[in-house]
Amino acid sequence: MANRFVSPKKLLQTSLRPLNSAAPSSVTAVSPLNLDKKPTTPFSNSIINLDDTKSLFSSHSTTKLLRSAINLHAAAVKPAVDLGMWVMNSKLMDTGLLRGVIRHTFFEHFCAGENPAEACRKVGEIWDSGLRGMLNYALEHAGDNESCDRNLDGFLRTVSCVVVKVTAICPIGLLKRVSDLLRWEYKNESFQLQWKLDTLPIFSDSSPFYHTPRKPDPLTPEEEQNLYLGHQRLQNICEKCLEANISMVIDAEDTSVQPSIDYFTYSTAIRYNKDDNSIVYGTIQSYLKDARERLHLASSAAEKMGVPMGFKLVRGAYMSSERKLAASLGVESPIHDTIDQTHASFNDCAFFMLDKAANGSGAVVLATHNFESGTKAAAKARELGIEKEKQKLQFAQLYGMADALSFGLRNAGFQVSKYMPFGPVELVMPYLLRRAEENKGLLSTSTLDRQLLRKELKRRLKAAIV
Repeated sequence: MANRFVSPKKLLQTSLRPLNSAAPSSVTAVSPLNLDKKPTTPFSNSIINLDDTKSLFSSHSTTKLLRSAINLHAAAVKPAVDLGMWVMNSKLMDTGLLRGVIRHTFFEHFCAGENPAEACRKVGEIWDSGLRGMLNYALEHAGDNESCDRNLDGFLRTVSCVVVKVTAICPIGLLKRVSDLLRWEYKNESFQLQWKLDTLPIFSDSSPFYHTPRKPDPLTPEEEQNLYLGHQRLQNICEKCLEANISMVIDAEDTSVQPSIDYFTYSTAIRYNKDDNSIVYGTIQSYLKDARERLHLASSAAEKMGVPMGFKLVRGAYMSSERKLAASLGVESPIHDTIDQTHASFNDCAFFMLDKAANGSGAVVLATHNFESGTKAAAKARELGIEKEKQKLQFAQLYGMADALSFGLRNAGFQVSKYMPFGPVELVMPYLLRRAEENKGLLSTSTLDRQLLRKELKRRLKAAIV
């Protein structure tokens, strides 16, 4: 399938077109996963070279480097993060002053803007630095159909938006109900769900089932209709992705709703992933103890069905809430007990998907901030001869984080994207709060990023003085 692209300037124009207008046949959005022409850099002698900070941060102004260093340092200080989380959860956010402070610090560092115009300008900036943008209209946990339809409009207004949260387009309460029913069906072969579409395996025997301690009530006719509307919204977005010739990555959530999200993902992939074109990507959170088994089961089933399934691999972002819930119920946590176990799980899943990609039966987005995992995956891809032109492998990091890894992989010749959430500050707050909670552990151990930023700032200061 031929892939087309336009410049970020044209992307901005395309992203803001009316919802009822058709995309011109000769124009599509910049795709973070599918591009024929893209920023190119020569391969370095080593896989990832972090010694040359001048090369790593060549596209960053000194002002940007300084602001990044300050923000990352502040985010690694637990009391500062705790205070920021308290402020964002309080009524103080109703005041214009504090809202402005959050917008110009935490929000600007981790988000691409409040609207499509701002977000697309940020895409243009990182495009110029040799990276791509994975735009995500970062709303979630819709409570009713009205909210879902409003969020759908937001997704459709940004034709380049390829990251989708099912919790934004299907009521969260219904997703929990569907997850309960799917879990109960897996545990009881005689229990049949008449509304269920064809899907790939969602569970493994090691998956957590404590969310559903008793037989759930069947869906009401109204709930079945709302489930149908949720499918329609996701298919609407998927049709736009087909029209624009880009892929769609569906984000993972916590285990209370993840079964229903996988169900939405896999049933949609079976419909839209054809030939060698992975339109729909699911997400596997490797910090879950059942991650490897579920990935193997789903991938093998997709291969047998002739469905070219794509997966995004991440470590996970709900560690605290998952462990707290399991502890409150007196059951084993679904999260790996140590960070080393999580690293091993991610690396195993990555190698498994790289082998699939090399054999032409799958595609993978490796979303990691861990330098060791990134280096190992890059070396494995080089060993397997996965060519970047085949669009089977993509690295990704969060916007505002792990820039050294992003630019190191870019310099090594790999395709690298930044996950760029955007939306009104007050509506993107759940995302910001999760980043704050996650960063208390993630950034406190990610000292290398800050060390490299300081090294480059010192180099520039020395050069200016000399």
